[in-house]
Amino acid sequence: MLNTPTPLAPAAPPIQPVPSARETALRDAAKELEAGFLAEMLKSAGLGKTSESFGGGAGEDQFSSFLVQEQARAMVDAGGIGLSEAFFNALKERADV
Repeated sequence: MLNTPTPLAPAAPPIQPVPSARETALRDAAKELEAGFLAEMLKSAGLGKTSESFGGGAGEDQFSSFLVQEQARAMVDAGGIGLSEAFFNALKERADV
């Protein structure tokens, strides 16, 4: 039998520090700010408007903003457009001062 070297195990990913409660709260606030921004952009793009041919009436008009807000939150959870990181850094800098 030949002595074949065993393959090296893959390196473990670097250990990330556990964020503090304050950083978690700031990150959540930053995500909500980005979601609010995206919701307004989605509304401006026409998402949530009642269709004229077949719509849900007054109920759809009243609750469409909730749908748009949740769609914006889903976009942020999927990575968003990067605003939440900028908001987080600004909020963190401001809180550290």
